[in-house]
Amino acid sequence: MAARRPSETERRSPVATIDSSIQYLKGVGPAFAKKFEKLGVHTIRDLLLCYPRKYIDYTQPYTVASAPYDVDCCVKATVLQKEPARRIKGGRVLSRALAADDSGVLALSWFNASYAADKLIVGQTYYFEGRVGGTLTHRELLHPLVRTEAQVAASPFVPVYHGTEGLPASRQASCAQAALAYVEELQDPLPPELLIRYRMPTKAQAVRAVHAPRNQADLAAGRRRLIFEELYLLQIGIFLLRSHGRRQTSAPMRPMKLDPFWGSLPYQPTGAQRRATEEILHDLCADVPMNRLLQGDVGSGKTLVAAAAIWFAAQNGWQSAMLAPTEILARQHAATLADRLEPFGINVTLLVGGMKASEKRIALSAIADGRAGLVVGTHAVLTDSVVFKNLGLAIVDEQHRFGVRQRGLLAGKAQSPHLLVMSATPIPRTLGLLMYGDLDISVLDELPPGRKPIKTWFINGKKRRDMYGFLDKQIEAGHQVYIVCPAIEENELDTGMQAVNKYYTEVACAMLPHRRIGLLHGKMKPKEKDEVMQQFKAGELDVLVSTTVIEVGVDVPNATAMVIENAERFGLSALHQLRGRVGRGAADSCCILISDNENDSVRERLRFLCHTSDGFAVAKYDLETRGPGDFFGQAQHGLPTLRVADLVQDTRTLRVAQDEAKALLAADPNLTDPGHRALSDEVERLFATAGAMN
Repeated sequence: MAARRPSETERRSPVATIDSSIQYLKGVGPAFAKKFEKLGVHTIRDLLLCYPRKYIDYTQPYTVASAPYDVDCCVKATVLQKEPARRIKGGRVLSRALAADDSGVLALSWFNASYAADKLIVGQTYYFEGRVGGTLTHRELLHPLVRTEAQVAASPFVPVYHGTEGLPASRQASCAQAALAYVEELQDPLPPELLIRYRMPTKAQAVRAVHAPRNQADLAAGRRRLIFEELYLLQIGIFLLRSHGRRQTSAPMRPMKLDPFWGSLPYQPTGAQRRATEEILHDLCADVPMNRLLQGDVGSGKTLVAAAAIWFAAQNGWQSAMLAPTEILARQHAATLADRLEPFGINVTLLVGGMKASEKRIALSAIADGRAGLVVGTHAVLTDSVVFKNLGLAIVDEQHRFGVRQRGLLAGKAQSPHLLVMSATPIPRTLGLLMYGDLDISVLDELPPGRKPIKTWFINGKKRRDMYGFLDKQIEAGHQVYIVCPAIEENELDTGMQAVNKYYTEVACAMLPHRRIGLLHGKMKPKEKDEVMQQFKAGELDVLVSTTVIEVGVDVPNATAMVIENAERFGLSALHQLRGRVGRGAADSCCILISDNENDSVRERLRFLCHTSDGFAVAKYDLETRGPGDFFGQAQHGLPTLRVADLVQDTRTLRVAQDEAKALLAADPNLTDPGHRALSDEVERLFATAGAMN
């Protein structure tokens, strides 16, 4: 008689709760708890809310002949024979087996995993999951996942988790199953009327469905519920953040014409610059603090709009502060803004970490007594030692490098100052509303006259030598060159990726032996990075070989060529940002994309960039073809990370969630209704994790 499986309740630890440390979950312990922390999993609750990245559907397996090439799929076949394990070059042990069905034969291989082949029984049918390689006549699977027919019958949909170093996805899967014993402790944040209106399962039912789906319909219903909840909570949190800033401003300003400022310029501002400036001035004269995003493509003139706002604030008697992500960019902004503002008697003061103590003392004194009309700096501006006399306008440049909390720290330097954040990362409107829902949005959609388009070409590595001949001619003509590599050091598991250290010595220096070449990457000390960039800006280097640390960089008008190795490794939006580092002077400029990837969709993406200079069109195409990972693949800079929602596929759900969030907050603006306690707690937990409510 088969042993009875313990119920979820019986598998629970008698001392643990859903908010207990993950180490108290059966099968984890202190050692694996440290591995889970790398995934952001600290408690049993965290593990339940760490959803699978994909599912293997064993209900519709492929035949050997019909299995798609180089795509993860499941093949059902019978084992014909097993070969003895043998040691091969490099000391590895190779284990092989052959399986077949009526359509063909499939070779199965494992390296240093002979136990996997040993478990197979000749004559028995299995389900093999993996990426089919080989040829049409000789198909093979390397390190396939293997399941018996009995296992598939018991669990036809198998979740696959992210895993991390030292924590295999299979171990995470077994721990997630153990965590389901606590799933009923999850409070349901959604009001019951929403569950009824949209026919959604409870939170516990949905979480159980995504970790242990009984069938496709069960999984779909669970995911639909969690996607709605995620977007609903996100919208509520964003609306609450927005309302927190809608108190009375402490920096009231009176309307006045900008004619003196515009008249001081050697050129006419674009229509977009004038429109954005008018929107900002309207906000500055309102009763509540401005909370606005100025979004514009590379070179669209955001700094001039910021200068106009600073001039306006100064005429009203208020100080301004601008926060930049790097010292070199802060210095560049300070110099540019000084040219525009000091003729009007507005003192521009620089404050960065690399300044001498005596220089800092002078700067802090000028800020405190009001002589500094504008302070431009890095994170140094956020320190407690910086005290403003009357800060009225806070500006954050390159918004995507700072979080909601850092914006709040700058705004906290005064009692409800006006806030303007700027970003050169073009984002489609739907995504912008989600990422920056706590801000009003102004868009610069014109480039200043005279700005030349950047020619973009796509080549393969075979033409690299010819390309270097072209670069040498650019240098001979007195210009400078950027070369970007995707990695700092070589990766044994990814030999096709260009590493900047090796590339610098073995390619760039070898092919341009008589040129001055600099190296820049993220592992260098800040002072070293600044020195290299200053050398390049001063024209003391002909070539700068770098990683993407130059994405947000200095203005080097003399740089006319940008080379991007392994271009397929970057999203189009990232490539577009990198491309924007050139084309800032009067000379013709170009960007050369190098890739040996033969995938048709990859090549199509790169060709699209060659024919498009509109950053918003690039972002839209990138989002549609690559998904939101390009925007949300890393921390979302102050907003919670999306776990299940897809901003391309789920825009309809997003709109419904926004409408429902607005309706709820119209009836209960601060979520004080006792029936909304679980909802309020979940919103606070979600945003506290991202630091947005700090």
